[in-house]
Amino acid sequence: MGYALCILAVACALAAYASGVDPSNFKTCEQSSFCRRSRKVQSTGSKYALIPGTLNSYMDSLTGDLINKENHHLFSFKLEALAGSTFRLQIDEKQPLRPRYKVEHALKGQPEAGHIHVHKETDGEIIITSKHTKAVIHGDPFHIDFYENDVLVVSVNSKNWLYFEHLRQKPKEPTEHRDGDQEDQDGAVETPKLSDSIDDPGAWEENFKSHHDSKPYGPEAVALDFSFPAAEVLFGIPEHADSFVLKSTSGTDPYRLYNLDVFEYVVDSKMALYGSVPVIYGHGAQRTAGVYWQNAAETWVDIQTSETNVVSSLVNFVSGSRKTPPPGAHFISESGIVDAFILLGPKPLDVFKQYAALTGTHELPQLFSLAYHQSRWNYNDERDVTAVSAKFDEFNIPMDTMWLDIEYTDGKRYFTWDKFKFPQPLTMIKNLTELGRHLVVIIDPHIKRDNGYFFHQDCTEKGYYVKTREGNDYEGWCWPGSASYPDFFNPDVRQYYASQFDTSRFQTVTADVMLWNDMNEPSVFNGPEITAPKDLIHYGNWEHRDVHNLYGHMHLMGTFAGLQQRDPNQRPFILTRAHFAGSQRYAAIWTGDNLADWTHLQHSIKMCLTEAVAGFSFCGADVGGFFGNPDSELLERWYQTGAFLPFFRAHAHIDTKRREPWLYPERTRLVIQNAIRKRYSYLSLWYTAFFELEQTGAPVIRPLLTHYPFDKETFGIDNQLLVQDRLLVKPVMQQGVSKVDVYFPAIDDKKNGDLWYDVETYERQDRVGYVTVPVTEYKIPVWQRGGSILAKKERQRRASTLMLHDPYTLIICLDRERKAVGTLYLDDEKSYAYREGQYIYVSYEFADNQLTNNFIGKPKYKSDAWIERIVIAGLERVPSGAKITVNGVQQALEVTRQGGAVVVRKPAVKMDIDFVLTLNYE
Repeated sequence: MGYALCILAVACALAAYASGVDPSNFKTCEQSSFCRRSRKVQSTGSKYALIPGTLNSYMDSLTGDLINKENHHLFSFKLEALAGSTFRLQIDEKQPLRPRYKVEHALKGQPEAGHIHVHKETDGEIIITSKHTKAVIHGDPFHIDFYENDVLVVSVNSKNWLYFEHLRQKPKEPTEHRDGDQEDQDGAVETPKLSDSIDDPGAWEENFKSHHDSKPYGPEAVALDFSFPAAEVLFGIPEHADSFVLKSTSGTDPYRLYNLDVFEYVVDSKMALYGSVPVIYGHGAQRTAGVYWQNAAETWVDIQTSETNVVSSLVNFVSGSRKTPPPGAHFISESGIVDAFILLGPKPLDVFKQYAALTGTHELPQLFSLAYHQSRWNYNDERDVTAVSAKFDEFNIPMDTMWLDIEYTDGKRYFTWDKFKFPQPLTMIKNLTELGRHLVVIIDPHIKRDNGYFFHQDCTEKGYYVKTREGNDYEGWCWPGSASYPDFFNPDVRQYYASQFDTSRFQTVTADVMLWNDMNEPSVFNGPEITAPKDLIHYGNWEHRDVHNLYGHMHLMGTFAGLQQRDPNQRPFILTRAHFAGSQRYAAIWTGDNLADWTHLQHSIKMCLTEAVAGFSFCGADVGGFFGNPDSELLERWYQTGAFLPFFRAHAHIDTKRREPWLYPERTRLVIQNAIRKRYSYLSLWYTAFFELEQTGAPVIRPLLTHYPFDKETFGIDNQLLVQDRLLVKPVMQQGVSKVDVYFPAIDDKKNGDLWYDVETYERQDRVGYVTVPVTEYKIPVWQRGGSILAKKERQRRASTLMLHDPYTLIICLDRERKAVGTLYLDDEKSYAYREGQYIYVSYEFADNQLTNNFIGKPKYKSDAWIERIVIAGLERVPSGAKITVNGVQQALEVTRQGGAVVVRKPAVKMDIDFVLTLNYE
């Protein structure tokens, strides 16, 4: 295509971005042939059976053969016990015409094997146990029931919806048949038997709008149903702009998992978005279980509940009147194999940790990445960046990171700079660094096809691009115009790409500059559904259809390797839009191209909670909305909400009005300043939570049902969140309100509840149920749980990097027994030295009017920080004083009242020193 067409394509893309999503650009299930074929099984059932005499048992697994009783095709079956109450089920063709794709790189490593014992084996039933779990395998019809402590929690293929399209030879058209025909490129040599035929016009080729999918290997879908007999609600399978609890798909499209570039997406929708994490959980008052469906092809998930309306479902659940089949999910993927991990819980945190044990966790991020980020598409030039940074200081608003979108480059050529707008990027970066700040730049996977561009030249000469079916470099359209896409599945390509981050090559950045990977679904403006054609070819001769949802993940692997190689002792920070299971090991995510609208603000909580239980705690949403121009109230409330999500970044579209805080009225600026300062005061909590996430797999932010599984009212609450089990947050996300209803959950079925303390006034809340709370423009409704201890830093700095040695304030909120426990983690906030033990990790305990500390591991990190205040809420009366004992030496301390709490002033003990603090009553 010529230059004029290139400009037209980009102009059309920009116009689309300005006008919002057009759902007709994306397939429905009925338009996706494999989905409609697989879904038909829901009305007819399928007939699969274990073949007697083929079973073999091993220390950790059971294998055998399955047969499709209708066409007599054979499949291999393996059920493996893994450590941690987890099973793995794999079903593949026994002798496929060609290998079927098996997902790589999603798991953090080889799962740890468990042990099985075969307790019963007949032709009709096999029972195996692994510690306190059990699997009962039924031979004909084939299905498996999984038990946790003799409670049935997951049933596989109980509905007989298993569907596995074996690879077959393409039938020739009868009119083309001639004696002596040679085998064609699709391997057809004869017309298959009737039992091999599939009566679907999309089985061997498929069109959508103007795009043609050649489907050279024909139909190859896999599908399987999972029921959750102990559950009342299902949740998971991000990414969708929908409620936390999954809705019934009866009479509607299933939820779709297919990484797509969707701009200005609509809310309350099952449409696919930028990430696909095929893990689902079933939760009931007594048990929680999960299924991780490891498949990287396009996937649809039907949800079966007894109700089509979530609200009415929950009403029935709460009243205890449900007498219907358990909720279930039907996973439908276009290709690959059945590879399902059954997570047996039994508690919500157990099942979240079981999933984390498979796919990994975020590694501990640098502290600055948990602070506030300032971005837009785009800051115009070096002067603009410097001026914005200076304005934050002028108005005394903390800010850690400036971001640059695609316009910083030389004509959308990544690893380059626009020499007119950014003539001295190293000086600009140095100016930020000297203030304690960072810079993040964007590098997307579309590579400008320009013969004068070194990256394109290298990829062309070395054969590093994704190929067409004919073996040519694929050419699509994205922000640079004509673009090709590196094949990150090739380890040589990932290493080449990673090497470009070295400062000896990318000489206009420093090792402190971090990365943003966007448009990596991949986004292709002129491709089918704005992405890559499915019949492209990747390394290993795999079709794009097999690996689509992994493309962004492989891009991340290259970026992460590049940043680690650039500076092996500095933890990388990467933000990604596309993601798959396991991508959390490399990057943070955000919810994409949202809108400056109250409903999009509300969905930021719903979406990030769903991502968190699916491994992605490091989640946030563009503060203010990417599209549109928020008014003052919406922007204020969005900052207050964003301050309590793990990733906290303001970002905006190129066509929006500038919205830095000082461009709004003074009241709005002060409200924003207050919200950002509040975030900085809690950075110690966020940092400790991310360290504990890496250690245990427990999400940083959590839905209420995580810690209150007996309280059925919590099941559907997705406008509140927990930060670990220490803070309860109910952001104000409705326009013009002066009060909000907050739900305080019950800890048992007797309606007992925790104590909660307002974090500003320490006023105690001891009720269970909904409480109406008044709010002002400054109020962020947040409570600390009674029985918890956390640390804050209350001295304000321009950036978190300048707070390293600032003193701590311990906040102790007592439970009904006047006790509390909590942890604090600290290190150098930047390097990998913590993995060599260079940290301080301390547990605090308050009981019997005494506070003690206990180090978890010997403190090896030396910090100049100290404890300057201890705030205790929940005491029956104010003590007359306090004393602290350090190394056998006692010192008297002053105690004062502060609202509903007391303050012990200046204990002045270093963070790595043992102490005992005792309250005095005379």
